[in-house]
Amino acid sequence: MMSIKEHFNKPENLLLAMAFIMPLIFSVWMVLLNNFVIEKASFTGKEIGILQSLREIPGFLAFTVIYVLLFIKEQKLAIISLAVTAIGVIMTGFFPSVLGLYLTTVIMSIGFHYFETVNQSLTMQWIDKDKTAHFLGRLLSVKSAASLLAFSSIWLMMEKFSWSYQSTYALFGALGLVLTICLALSFKEFPVKVEQEKSLILRKRYWLFYALTFFSGARRQIFTVFAGFLMVEKFGYSVADISALFLINYVFNWLFAAKIGKLIGIIGERRVLKFEYIGLITIFIAYGFVENSTIAASLYVIDHLFFALAIAIKTYFQKIAKPEDLASSAGVSFSINHIAAVVIPALLGLVWIYNPSWVFYIGAGFACCSLILSHFIPCQPREGVEFRYQETS
Repeated sequence: MMSIKEHFNKPENLLLAMAFIMPLIFSVWMVLLNNFVIEKASFTGKEIGILQSLREIPGFLAFTVIYVLLFIKEQKLAIISLAVTAIGVIMTGFFPSVLGLYLTTVIMSIGFHYFETVNQSLTMQWIDKDKTAHFLGRLLSVKSAASLLAFSSIWLMMEKFSWSYQSTYALFGALGLVLTICLALSFKEFPVKVEQEKSLILRKRYWLFYALTFFSGARRQIFTVFAGFLMVEKFGYSVADISALFLINYVFNWLFAAKIGKLIGIIGERRVLKFEYIGLITIFIAYGFVENSTIAASLYVIDHLFFALAIAIKTYFQKIAKPEDLASSAGVSFSINHIAAVVIPALLGLVWIYNPSWVFYIGAGFACCSLILSHFIPCQPREGVEFRYQETS
């Protein structure tokens, strides 16, 4: 009879546990960032753009993970990367200056992006194709629960007990580090189902996945960098206000992400992504015109809800990819995702100074490109049927 420890010691449980820890610490870094940099380091759109570009450089270099895997196994690298992220978050509050924030951001980001790259690869390897969409939805639900805990704790500590930025960053970073050490000690090393390629792979037949990933990265930057900055700079939202917005966002994800994942498995990636991109075009144009803080907050919440639909890009790739390509392709896809992420924040930070609305109109343009690309996805993607025209050939 299987013991409780043996029943617990499964790959999917490790993925779920890591999925809880990462947002618990990263959400704190993210939700405090705009207020922290404006209040303590006098950031403008220019500095926040540069900081976010620096944050994305490790993401752009995520393809190097394949070379690190020559010396260390993926599961162990995921744990180490999680620990580095926690250390970066601990350090953030102790360096409230432009250069200090640039440095701590890069440290945190190295851990974050290496973790996300390896974690995506492990998920695709460990979880069966027919269960992946639903499992990715479960992961989003767990991430949302962790984020809810983080945001509600921040609101309580900073609004009711007047905690400092430094203490808040240090507490959550240290908590994440302790939990990561516990994971390392609790889970055994799981075997690899298919030996992964240990070289950089770019395949012509994956071009649609690469293109969708590129524009997904561009869209994410508009939301991550500038939508939140709009709330603080234009509408004067406080830390408590931003935390409340994030709480609303993650309550929806917690309640519906797993259902969305299951829905993707039923109606298919092409329909889901087309719906997402039409919605994003509308939202980004509305951001450019909005003058009411309540309407802006509503757009922010709706915008965040669409992130769950991006699961469809990952499940599309898992269905068309060779099993041995997953680890290498995870690194490549993260790098492609971050080509836009490295350039866009700095460039659009300059556009922001001239006219913030134009940043969101450019975002609508990115969503239009994604919508066009989504028409190439087949109804039933699989190896050998990567594009829609192949279904009728």
